[in-house]
Amino acid sequence: MPLPPPVEREQQHCRQYDFRGYRRADGLWDIEGHLTDTKTYGFDNDHRGRIEAGDPIHNMWIRLTIDEELLIHDIEAVTDDGPYAICPAITPNFKKIKGERIGAGWRQRVRAKLGGTEGCTHLVEMLGAMATVAFQTLYPTWARKRAKASTTKRPALIDTCHAYASDGEIVKKVWPDFYTGD
Repeated sequence: MPLPPPVEREQQHCRQYDFRGYRRADGLWDIEGHLTDTKTYGFDNDHRGRIEAGDPIHNMWIRLTIDEELLIHDIEAVTDDGPYAICPAITPNFKKIKGERIGAGWRQRVRAKLGGTEGCTHLVEMLGAMATVAFQTLYPTWARKRAKASTTKRPALIDTCHAYASDGEIVKKVWPDFYTGD
């Protein structure tokens, strides 16, 4: 169901994210993110000259290479367009998260290593969202492995959101041994 109709308005800005997950031939996984910001009007920029309506103000990419345990083997960050000439210079700093593992505390660890002047706000924001994309990409692989191995370990997804509440209908159906309702 879409949002209710808005009052009359005029679009000023558009930010688009595109995230994709890939299985690699070498057994690793690539999680890619792309961010673009555009305006509906042209304006002058001290560092780039004129930026016309629809031209990207930000055009940025990240590729995380991870394994099935969400360990980061490599990262590439690229800024094709930014509002300042200096923006692309920070991208090599993103190598600081190589060796980190996506999981609890991910956003805090990323901010600790790449927050403030150590990184780029927009690339750091993308890394936060890319964790969810990594989970979505790898989930079918994990589920197949769990199905083959009988386990009594509580699934990590339980209680991570409203849908997976331990006392909810989904847990009751999918993981009845871990259901905590009536």
